[in-house]
Amino acid sequence: MAPHFVVRTVDRADPDSIAQLRAAGVATAHEAAGRIGLLGMDIQPRQSGTVIAGSAITVSCHPGDNLMIHAAVEVCSPGDVLVVTTTSPSTDGMFGELLATSLRSRGVLGAVVDAGVRDIAALRRMGFPVWSRAVHAQGTVKASPGSVNVPVVAAGQIVHPGDVVIADDDGVVVLPAARSRAVAEASAKRIAGEAGKRDQLANGVLGMDMYQLRPRLAELGVRYVDRLPVEGET
Repeated sequence: MAPHFVVRTVDRADPDSIAQLRAAGVATAHEAAGRIGLLGMDIQPRQSGTVIAGSAITVSCHPGDNLMIHAAVEVCSPGDVLVVTTTSPSTDGMFGELLATSLRSRGVLGAVVDAGVRDIAALRRMGFPVWSRAVHAQGTVKASPGSVNVPVVAAGQIVHPGDVVIADDDGVVVLPAARSRAVAEASAKRIAGEAGKRDQLANGVLGMDMYQLRPRLAELGVRYVDRLPVEGET
């Protein structure tokens, strides 16, 4: 049998960088990082208007078995985000209200589940945000070994324990903890630059002119005409 572990120690990013990345949100942080770390679009928010950013506690589970999620709760700290994966594709309801209640008592901010979740109405009422591959009432067992705080793959992205997880209505992005400060600073610059662009657009400036795109259209052979040419005419 392959070895399985529950790793207690996680190297986390500094709290200030995590707070800045939360303020930036998924789209800005993703761009500022060089367009890396974005989980596939199969992982969807199950609430609206919620933004979280925290350190990843990773879980590798047997499909249809949430034993290792229960094991993971013990090693969670305030400000963490649980990232749950399965060793083969699954949409079973791996996570619900009771686990959320347990995680909340540890200060966990939310969960990203590359499988199914259930008790969605209850999760929304208690304000515990989740992002998941599916919503499915199918129950699970607690019988199979797995691991906590090992590298996992969630929706096409490798997630390491302690990575910064940012999640909002646009999806989920995961960034290496070692890059969090640099990406936070780059995000702040993007936000400042977008403020000026937003003012220009609000005042009627066209994106075509603000981004100097007219020469690009000309290079690509795009012509402005008042009407489409009639067949046979030049």
